[in-house]
Amino acid sequence: MSFIISRLCRDCVDTGCVSVCPVDCIYAYTGADTATFPNQLYINPDECIDCGACEPECPWRAIFEEIAMPPKFDDDIALNYRVGEKLEDFEVAEHAPKGGATLERVRENERKWGLEPL
Repeated sequence: MSFIISRLCRDCVDTGCVSVCPVDCIYAYTGADTATFPNQLYINPDECIDCGACEPECPWRAIFEEIAMPPKFDDDIALNYRVGEKLEDFEVAEHAPKGGATLERVRENERKWGLEPL
């Protein structure tokens, strides 16, 4: 099992999680197939050591332990696993803080993706 970045990261892409990952398993997509790999960060589950350091650092609450992924986001599990299959189209994400994740915006983002705010 590993941690997975869900669609709650899409177009938010705060890299706080990158700064704490001890094994650099959080990637940004650099390829052209943005229909398959939208603008978000991805964890390569084959490299993740399941330390959990990334989860509390995500201000968008987009990172879940694989077994705790909300069922409506199950497709995001497979999407993160595809990183390993297309690694040549990814690069380790760089830490570049974005900010802007207020409680109101986080809840709005959760509603946008059909998740009841936590």
